[in-house]
Amino acid sequence: MSGAALGIEIVFVFFLALIILHRYGDFKKQHRLVIIATLLAWYLCFLIVFILPLDVTTTIYNRCKLAVNSSPSESSIINGSHAPPAAGNRECFKPWSYIPPGIMPVFWRVVYWTSQFLTWILLPFMQSYARSGGFSITGKIKTALIENAIYYGTYLLIFGAFLIYVAVNPNFSLEWNQLQTIGIAAANTWGLFLLVLLLGYGLVEIPRSHWNGAKKGYLLMKTYFKAAKLMTEKADAEENLEDIMEEVRKVNESIKYNHPLRKCVDTILKKCPTEYQERMGRNMDDYEDFEERPNAYPTEKSLVKLHKQVIYSVQRHCRTQVQWRILLEQAFYLEDVAKNETSATRQFVHTFQPQEPENKVIQYLYTPTVEWYWECLLQLWFHRILAIVLAIFSIIVVWSECTFFSTNPVLSLFACFIQLAEKTYNYFYIEMACFFTIFFLSICVYSTVFRIRVFNYYYLASHHQTDAYSLLFSGMLFCRLTPPLCLNFLGLTHMDSSISHQKNEPTAYTSIMGSMKVLSFVADGFYIYYPMLVVILCIATYFSLGTRCLNLLGFQQFMGDNEMTSDLIDEGKELIRREKRRRQRQEEGENRRREWKERYGNNREDSARNRNVQADQKESSFTETNTNRSVSSKYTRANGRNERDRIELLQDAEPLDFNADTVSEDPLDSDSGRYQPGGRYLSMSRSRIFDDV
Repeated sequence: MSGAALGIEIVFVFFLALIILHRYGDFKKQHRLVIIATLLAWYLCFLIVFILPLDVTTTIYNRCKLAVNSSPSESSIINGSHAPPAAGNRECFKPWSYIPPGIMPVFWRVVYWTSQFLTWILLPFMQSYARSGGFSITGKIKTALIENAIYYGTYLLIFGAFLIYVAVNPNFSLEWNQLQTIGIAAANTWGLFLLVLLLGYGLVEIPRSHWNGAKKGYLLMKTYFKAAKLMTEKADAEENLEDIMEEVRKVNESIKYNHPLRKCVDTILKKCPTEYQERMGRNMDDYEDFEERPNAYPTEKSLVKLHKQVIYSVQRHCRTQVQWRILLEQAFYLEDVAKNETSATRQFVHTFQPQEPENKVIQYLYTPTVEWYWECLLQLWFHRILAIVLAIFSIIVVWSECTFFSTNPVLSLFACFIQLAEKTYNYFYIEMACFFTIFFLSICVYSTVFRIRVFNYYYLASHHQTDAYSLLFSGMLFCRLTPPLCLNFLGLTHMDSSISHQKNEPTAYTSIMGSMKVLSFVADGFYIYYPMLVVILCIATYFSLGTRCLNLLGFQQFMGDNEMTSDLIDEGKELIRREKRRRQRQEEGENRRREWKERYGNNREDSARNRNVQADQKESSFTETNTNRSVSSKYTRANGRNERDRIELLQDAEPLDFNADTVSEDPLDSDSGRYQPGGRYLSMSRSRIFDDV
């Protein structure tokens, strides 16, 4: 099993990142480089979280070997005060997930520096490139470089000033390793500053969201509130799109196909919705000599700006349309749950049937009765129990964040759990404890990244509605938050020697980070005391201070004791009721058409089929009659006028065409008349019907 666990987790994390990215990104429409860069950033960050517990168990095993091979006095120094007294006589068992030496340092070095290259150099450049409205690769690169000049220049200025200070001051003599450690410390400091803010929000909001998830009435009111806000945004997006399309129409009419900027206009038209492209069809017949025309034409710079606005407005319009449909389905579902809670039959009844057919296995197992018990009874208790468990985890995290710097006695609960398992060398328990701890911390931080929205500048929208800029920005945030998150986790479990103040063998991840003693005020001050601010942030989140401040600034937030919230809830309720009536009328119309087709469509098909069969029979009998008549006409006349009339009625012969040039006296008895399947004659007698007049 040597290295097998590492390989399995590498493959598993890749597909996990791919599935999550597929939920938010659009693989068909977005550029491949954007998808690859975002996938790589997410993959590396998730990989650090999943592989770090394996690094911890491998480090504990290596410490055990050092303790066994060393003398008792050296063993107590190496393992610290919590080492077992008989460590020299204890046998070390190799963990099932043991990773051979030399693999983890190389692995962490590749993962860490690749993620740092992405977050500080490549992804910012790709962000500007994706938002650029240029019509060529060179133009987009030029725009991206100009936009990032200030961004990169600021870091170069700070770094240059620091180098000058070190070169002038004779007390400092920095080597390359120390300079590298300072860079890592600066990046981790920036990440830790943002990490505590996001962690303080997630530790409170995640348990509270699950607790409120058990209140269907609360969720329904919040859905009405979201519907009112989303309808406003949807109307604004439609109005903005109309204005942009009007500008595109004017540009399309002013720049004809012989103009050198016509290719730029065609590129803009391809980004417009299909209905607008059909309206603004290019008039190729209208030829004008642009050199002789006195009117001013749009410049290439203005077209670049217009192109950028078109991309943004179209993407925003599509996103609001999809979100509106999803919100309607959610509102209808919550209303159905509220109606079915008082059902005496204990069977879940939907107002509208699902648009997509469900799997037969799901239909067989997830019956209306099972659905009623889950939606109306079991799901409520599931959310409550999960909320209580998550709240306990949050309390443990807050306590450990405030006490992890204490090594004697050990007050951090996570450090106590790991040290108890280390004494018995229960590696499976160590891995599970480490995994659940860092996984919960990651969920609190990453879920906040997925939830926050900075106006329309950054917004991760599910169902493939996230734009390229937001995807790349999320990759930057993940790459900057994950390294300090892992260092914070190692500090909580006292696996970081700079926190535990013990001469233990460090983890491979800590060895890559370097010793923070180069910057003592960061290692002994900021890294230890700044995480305590998470208590203040948790209290502020619990009392919704941020929500109240945003509400005072004019950004409507869902607050139960607010008049504006009540008005938006009533407005959203009316919007949902209106959409519900519209969909009911649509379904009733479809049902009536289906019933009409089932009732009368079969009769029409049968009658049409009978007419076809009769026509075939008539045609065959008519052919036989003509054959017999042609034989008998050589010797005698037909059986009489009455018989011919009877034959005409049976054959359903078509009436005579009085508008024809010629007509036969007796078409059935005429040798020159040739009958066609349609019942008409190709030739008639030369006598005219009005000759006697």
